[in-house]
Order: sequence, then structure tokens, then C-alpha cells
Amino acid sequence: MTNASQHVKDITTADFQREVLARSREVPVLVDFWAEWCGPCKTLSPLLERITDEADGAFELAKVDVDANQELSTQFMIQSIPTVIAIRNGKEVDRFSGALPEASIMAFLKGVLPNELDIMVEEARTALTSDDSPGAEHILRQVLDQRSDHHDAGTSLAALLIDRGEIDEALIVLGKLVSDGEVDRLQAAARLRQSAGNDIPSLERAASADPTDDDAQLELARALAARAEYEPALDKLLAVVARKSTGREDARLAIVDIFEVLGNDHPLTLTYRRLLAAALF
Repeated sequence: MTNASQHVKDITTADFQREVLARSREVPVLVDFWAEWCGPCKTLSPLLERITDEADGAFELAKVDVDANQELSTQFMIQSIPTVIAIRNGKEVDRFSGALPEASIMAFLKGVLPNELDIMVEEARTALTSDDSPGAEHILRQVLDQRSDHHDAGTSLAALLIDRGEIDEALIVLGKLVSDGEVDRLQAAARLRQSAGNDIPSLERAASADPTDDDAQLELARALAARAEYEPALDKLLAVVARKSTGREDARLAIVDIFEVLGNDHPLTLTYRRLLAAALF
């Protein structure tokens, strides 16, 4: 199928990353999973295309033929067609299935397109790219004054606060947000940063004086992690876990925080997750 509109595109697995995921960081993208043999698709697709054209760039429509792009269908767990998925900032934010009427589609769009607060967050992010942290922070706080659980505003402000060492406030901001991978990662980063100002040489002396002192080992490990010296920090924490002493659970939680910051696919996470499992069991 060929589309004349500049806002409607036929997408394949090969260009999905560029045309959908990357593009959705600039403008929301609706992904219409359809097939030539699908009767409801023939009802929904022209309606979606007309609404997209009338929106004149407020969002884009990416059409995916499920027969020709089965990998994408599997990736997004498409169980029936038509299915429409809204993507913003590289992530799915909502979906619907079936040939909905126009009123229902418009209600769906209202829930997934940027509102006034979302636009303000984008302005703040633009300010950050221009090295205007004070301006960005002012905008983000304005958003959170109106909606304290605004995810993007909260995570953006928390990241600024963590970088500045204002950990307690960052954790308060994050505590008002719905937990997800980004919130969990920032909370872990904040907890690790709490030990950033500690004197490493003094902590090393205390830890060396008594290798079985859990508190001394934990303080040193946290201080190392706060400086992104993750591998030596993990080694010390793992030793506490392996001793099965009173500091075992605190050490385990600190290790999990490091995993959150590094991400599941980081080589250190993969290695030390296996070592942690062995030490625990």
C-alpha cells in the first residue's frame, strides 16, 4: 500500500527503529498493524489516515503489514488486527484493537497526545540541551506544582537534583511517581549518591583494619559506587553477602541498586547477578 500523505508511512521491520522509535522522540507515532485480508482493517485504516491528515503533523501514522513484518507483530504481541499502538519517546503509551468509531479514536488520541504540561516538559528538555539548567528546573517545578506525579517532569527534575547532590529532595520527587524502570533506576542512583562525599582513604583504612566489620565494608562499597567504581564496590558487597552476617541484606540491596543503575544487559550486572545468586543460596 502506498500513502501520499507526508504524515502517513508504510513501515517495515528494517526501518521501524528510525521511522517509529526514533521519530517518536520528536512527534507521537501511531502504529497501525493491519493486513490486506482483514475486513475491519479496511474500515479503520482510511479513517485513521484522514484523522492523521487533519491533525497536520500533531502525530504521524505508521502502517505495518503484519504478514510482511511478522517479527514486529511478535515483538509487540499483536494478537488480533487491526491493533493500533501509540508510541512516544520510544515507548508504547497505549493501544486499542478493532475498528473503533471516530469518536472513540479521538478520545484515544486525547489520552496519548502531548498536553500543555507535556509541552512544558519538552521546553525544559530543550533548555537542558542549551545548558540552561536553572531555566529547565523552573519549568519542571511549575509542571510538578500542577501535577506532582507527572512522570517525565519528575524524572527529569530528579536527575537534575541527583547530579547536584540534593538526594533527599530527589527521592521525595521520585516517591510521588508511579514506579517503572526509569523511576527505579533513578531511585537506585540517588541512594548510591548519598555516599558520594565520604572520604575514601579513611573508609579504606577502616575496612582494612577489620575485614569482618560489615558496617565498614558497606560504607566503603557505597562510597565507591557513588563514584561509579562499581566493580570494586560489588566485590566488597558480595563478600558481605557471602559471610551471611548481619549486614547481608543491606549488602544485597546495595548490589541490586548498582544493577539498576548499570542496567540488566551490562557485563557487570550479568556477571555479578550470577555470583550474587551463588552467594545467597
